[in-house]
Amino acid sequence: MRVVPIASGSSGNCIYVGDDNTHILIDVGISAKAVEEGLNKLDLTIGDIDAILVTHEHSDHIKGLGVVERKKEIPVYASMGTIEGIYSAKSLGSFNLDTLKSLRDLSSFEIGDFTFTPHPVFHDANEPLCFSFENNKKKAAVVTDLGHYDEELIDFLGGLDYMVIEANHDIRMLQTGPYSYNLKRRIMSDEGHLSNESSGKFISRLLNDNIQGIMLAHLSDMNNLPDLAYEAVKVEITMSDTKYDGLDFPIYVAKRSEISRVVEL
Repeated sequence: MRVVPIASGSSGNCIYVGDDNTHILIDVGISAKAVEEGLNKLDLTIGDIDAILVTHEHSDHIKGLGVVERKKEIPVYASMGTIEGIYSAKSLGSFNLDTLKSLRDLSSFEIGDFTFTPHPVFHDANEPLCFSFENNKKKAAVVTDLGHYDEELIDFLGGLDYMVIEANHDIRMLQTGPYSYNLKRRIMSDEGHLSNESSGKFISRLLNDNIQGIMLAHLSDMNNLPDLAYEAVKVEITMSDTKYDGLDFPIYVAKRSEISRVVEL
């Protein structure tokens, strides 16, 4: 299994998940050209993609979907609420809407060599989801746009070997930055985004002896820095009441507009 952010940040998100036989994208919130360029660095093209999973309908997660679908009609899996958001997103242009597959009951489903399981998350979108996935006895997850977390989500994410987890903002940068008061309130709300510190606390609840790596994702362009996210999460893990230290696991930070580290499980 390979898990590779092609781009991850508040301006656009697209994550590749695959192996030698199956190739999947989670979100297409960047241009089709940027998707293609990222895939090319993995010796792939859009023509190789077997499916697209969409977490929710915000622009930074579906921006390039229309163009990608016009290049190749790829099955798109999302909640019914997200599909309704895609229907109404006029900026996507026209494409074959029959490619949209509704995940009505949130049960597990198979795409090639992978088994995916969706789970609801807390974000100000219409039925947003995160996804865990299994391949060759390894389990990973992509969890971003998470206003807060609860015990049910923690249980759902138990036993991970690898995780891509949101660390959206540094609280002090957000509070003193140029965003409007209402936007700051939205980001810090229970339906907004996780701060670096909250991300570290969340990750601490998910740690186990089999973790092979942690990728911090969806960093804000305006309100975070890679070093701040890394250090804050590392400190929170070290300070947690678990047996783990922040240096016990590789912690990576996804790049906003280019392909990040290729992690193979």
